[in-house]
Amino acid sequence: MSSAPSRPSSPFDRGHTDDLMTFLAASPSPYHAVATAAERLEKAGFRQVEETAAWDATAGGKYVVRGGALIAWYVPEGAAPHTPYRIVGAHTDSPNLRVKPQPDMGAQGWRQVAVEIYGGTLLNTWLDRDLGLAGRLTLRDGTHRLVDVDRPVLRVPQLAIHLDRQANDGLKLDRQRHMQPIWGLGDVHEGDLISFVAGEADVDADDVAGWDLMVHPVEAPSYLGRDRELVAGPRMDNLLSVHAGVAALAAVSSRPGLTHIPVLAAFDHEENGSESDTGAQGPLLGSVLERSVYARGGAYEDRARAFAGTVCLSSDTGHAVHPNYAERHDPTHHPRVNGGPILKVNVNQRYATDGSGRAVFAAACEQAGVPWQTFVSNNDMPCGTTIGPITAARHGITTVDIGVAILSMHSARELCGADDPFLLANALVAFLEG
Repeated sequence: MSSAPSRPSSPFDRGHTDDLMTFLAASPSPYHAVATAAERLEKAGFRQVEETAAWDATAGGKYVVRGGALIAWYVPEGAAPHTPYRIVGAHTDSPNLRVKPQPDMGAQGWRQVAVEIYGGTLLNTWLDRDLGLAGRLTLRDGTHRLVDVDRPVLRVPQLAIHLDRQANDGLKLDRQRHMQPIWGLGDVHEGDLISFVAGEADVDADDVAGWDLMVHPVEAPSYLGRDRELVAGPRMDNLLSVHAGVAALAAVSSRPGLTHIPVLAAFDHEENGSESDTGAQGPLLGSVLERSVYARGGAYEDRARAFAGTVCLSSDTGHAVHPNYAERHDPTHHPRVNGGPILKVNVNQRYATDGSGRAVFAAACEQAGVPWQTFVSNNDMPCGTTIGPITAARHGITTVDIGVAILSMHSARELCGADDPFLLANALVAFLEG
């Protein structure tokens, strides 16, 4: 871990963490997260460009939205076609329960909603929790309508201890039979759920041609602890990084003298492998970066030069040392909450960090006056992976994996330090400034 000097003047303090909780509450789905991020970028002077339109060479902030993904960048005045990029990578999706194509089901007089498990969620954290519904409806004319039923309408009830005396000795949940939430009583009628959701979105149910709906806990994010030094909330993995990236990009876009083009790449579908047209495995980021080069009059040689000088910080949450399970962590690497962002290292390339990347991250933290830590998995506990190795391999871009240390990753409600979100954002500002 670094020993940071006293922090210089920086754009973010504890107010950033207050704003993070607002962002989390406003973003119950990847589509809402993108819409919220785009609204904030618009206020910072960015403008949306359509993928189907011709792009021009004008300077300034621009962004592209595709489904649950957003790519935003700021072109400084006088940027050459071969100007390299500084990229903050993150993802908008989180493990949860998602509504199936034929959602109406029930048994024994209970009306239920058929859901599918998305990503590696901790199933037990969704039990006995008040749940809402959110996502998007696709209408017959091809347009989309966001919907957020942010009140208790669903619940996955756990079996009483009297009927499962061994529950405390090891709860085993069947993903198909035990995870279907209830939402009322009575007979099951096909079309009931979508009719209800369409009404909440103020559209005619007959106009709904498709949907991408998911369940979310309705309990608001909150400070926790005697001194409010912790934050509990949903979807920190990985909206915490998306929020920090949006704030950092907006902050640097108003600063003169940029020698790089700062970029935010917020992908969807990281939790299930990134293999989609909006995931990091897809062509979206490469297409945006290349089109920006060519719009400024560049050729393939300029594209190659720009990519060769580009660095990406792949920002995703990581594991803080758990006080009840310290033996699950590497004995010499114990990241702590409120200890600053973490550098994530894995020699088998589950993370993309190498020594050169470490130097880039350390320099950014030093410039920002931000302390930082290192995370390495216990050799007996294989680690997960991120968009970092994908970005490095797909685009030939130097990539460094970082993030914020949290507890309860992939729970319906996660826990982080109240200082770490703004420490991360300040480090990202210094990185994007180059």
